Amino acid sequence: MSHPYVSEDHEGKPWFEWIVASMVVVAAVLAVIGYTKAATVVIAVTAIVTGLVRLVLRERSPWKVRSVGFDAFIGIGLGVGLFILLALVPVGID
Repeated sequence: MSHPYVSEDHEGKPWFEWIVASMVVVAAVLAVIGYTKAATVVIAVTAIVTGLVRLVLRERSPWKVRSVGFDAFIGIGLGVGLFILLALVPVGID
């Protein structure tokens, strides 16, 4: 049985996490200035990209939260879910 790692050495890379954090800031600024739909798209695309990066690169991925399957499912699922909600619920002025 393999030992579960909990140290920073085996988690994601800070440079990638800063990119994701900056996308969240971009989305927050867009939402504050009234572009709710654009902010939601930024979060959705970011989530899908992080899920795909984790799925494709697996253990070499710069984005790691839990297991490959969990990370990919949550990222891609969140992004797709947000796009579905955008299609069903009219929000924003853009």
